[in-house]
Amino acid sequence: MNIKRKKEGSNLSVTVNGRIDTATAPAFEAEVKPYLDGVTNLTIDFKDVNYVSSAGLRVLLSLQKKMMVQGEMKLINVSEAVNDVFEVTGFDEILTYEMSE
Repeated sequence: MNIKRKKEGSNLSVTVNGRIDTATAPAFEAEVKPYLDGVTNLTIDFKDVNYVSSAGLRVLLSLQKKMMVQGEMKLINVSEAVNDVFEVTGFDEILTYEMSE
């Protein structure tokens, strides 16, 4: 998994590449959560994410809770496979996201 961050003012954009699973979820959280101070708009690009496990969902829920207090979080370019996981787990009702084209 590779992660790139770009912060502009109160906007933080994160691009994730790979799987977010038990092995990589802690690194994903460590690469995003500490950078949220002062951020009101968090955008996470899931274009190259092909799988999210329960550990990854836990991190997304944690980020969502934090951002609900200080702004908003949006996932973009979510694949059909990841969308299926969101729908089965009910996360499609919790997260704000856009499917990939």
